[in-house]
Amino acid sequence: MTVRLIVGLGNPGRSYSSHRHNIGFDVVDFLAGEMGVSIEKKSFGALLGEGSLNSEKVFLAKPQGYMNLSGESVAPIMGYYKISRNDLIVVHDDVDLELGRIKVSMGAGHGGHNGVRSIIDHLGNNDFFRIRAGVGRPPEHWDTADYVLAPFSPEEKKLAADVVKLATDAIKILIAEGLEAAQRKFH
Repeated sequence: MTVRLIVGLGNPGRSYSSHRHNIGFDVVDFLAGEMGVSIEKKSFGALLGEGSLNSEKVFLAKPQGYMNLSGESVAPIMGYYKISRNDLIVVHDDVDLELGRIKVSMGAGHGGHNGVRSIIDHLGNNDFFRIRAGVGRPPEHWDTADYVLAPFSPEEKKLAADVVKLATDAIKILIAEGLEAAQRKFH
């Protein structure tokens, strides 16, 4: 039986909830709700949940260190549960995709995302799946870091909810049908 690890990237704490940078957490929480899984067990510096999806054992994780330390949780979880890099799915925000869009990839670079960079550094390569959830580019006068650490505007919240649902659907298709099917559907 294949064992998968689905990691949502974000920053811990109530003050960061509903921020653009935490959309990975939102996706994992939404998927957990659909699976009937609780993500409450604190282990390896992450909140973990366990369930099954398409007859595969799935761990859901939300690293509880700050974004740029995500690899410090992901690598030990994978080692302990003997999860291969090809069975890792990382969900994160992407400012290069407009809000409302997602992309599914395998083996891509970090694209400037410090959470993904940390995971690549700790695993030693980028041989894992990524689901990039678009949060859009900041307006001209905003610093990118300030932008991703800000909450969605009231007008953006509907599109953000759509992205969470799309990313959840992409995870399901990726697990059930593979990368090509997920890319065809979500590109």
